[in-house]
Amino acid sequence: MAETIELTSEVPEELSGSRFDQIAARLFPDYSRARLQLWIKSGELTVNGEAKKTREKLLSGDALQLRAEVEDEDRWEAEDIALDIVYEDDALLVINKPAGLVVHPGSGNASGTLLNALLAHNPDMASVPRAGIVHRLDKDTSGLMVVAKTLAAQNHLVNQLQERTVSREYEAVVFGSMTGGGKVEADIGRHSKQRVKMAVVNLGGKEAITHYRLIKRFANHCYIRCMLETGRTHQIRVHMAHIKHPLVGDPLYAGRPRLPKGASEELINGLRNFSRQALHARRLSLIHPSTEEEISWEVPLVEDMVELLALLKREDL
Repeated sequence: MAETIELTSEVPEELSGSRFDQIAARLFPDYSRARLQLWIKSGELTVNGEAKKTREKLLSGDALQLRAEVEDEDRWEAEDIALDIVYEDDALLVINKPAGLVVHPGSGNASGTLLNALLAHNPDMASVPRAGIVHRLDKDTSGLMVVAKTLAAQNHLVNQLQERTVSREYEAVVFGSMTGGGKVEADIGRHSKQRVKMAVVNLGGKEAITHYRLIKRFANHCYIRCMLETGRTHQIRVHMAHIKHPLVGDPLYAGRPRLPKGASEELINGLRNFSRQALHARRLSLIHPSTEEEISWEVPLVEDMVELLALLKREDL
């Protein structure tokens, strides 16, 4: 069913003479500028009971009234898929996503995704675009994701992501030997020839910054923590491959498994059979949309990566 939003506000003296859409963005900060403009154009957001154009100048004392219906997303079906819920309240849902679960329906994945599961868990989320999904994890990356349960929470989280006040920490296992941590600052864009891949590019890419820190060094591999400043597609995978330390198990950026000289049969089999990129979203911190307080979550490393680390440790003995 559709969600009905009803709000009223009055133009204060300091905004007198400003544009309708600019005033609306100040008075109704829970909603994006683009959505407010749509409501102005549809006549759902009025001034003194009359429809106005987005660029019209308003005066102090003008009364804004919003009465809008947000239609449910009807393109996707709800599916009863189990979710590992770490936290939930009226505004947010934090889940621990397993490897193998696609986040959003797309080409080749019309169903069986996190979005389908969210609609079954809470049908009201159908009234929030993309069922409240504001960021993604790759299909074979495990770990923490936050989802908005309301339009206001979604707008708040999107703004936080843009302002980089959301902290996301990942743990990964990479090839090669590192001496310590560092920062990769290299723009990312679509690969020029392989369209399913991203790449570090000199022109036309988007700013991408990844910080990394060594947790444990093994003979031929490293266990690291990565902190994102930006959130580009495949960012950690691309950046680690760019500095010649691709993720173990990454079919797209690591190529064929790198088998160390003299490796035991156990390690060789372990590396060959590790069927996903060794990447886990371990910790998430953000400002809660309702309380404006910082809140954090952390989940344990997943079993396949625990086993991989144990295997690498045994190899060093």
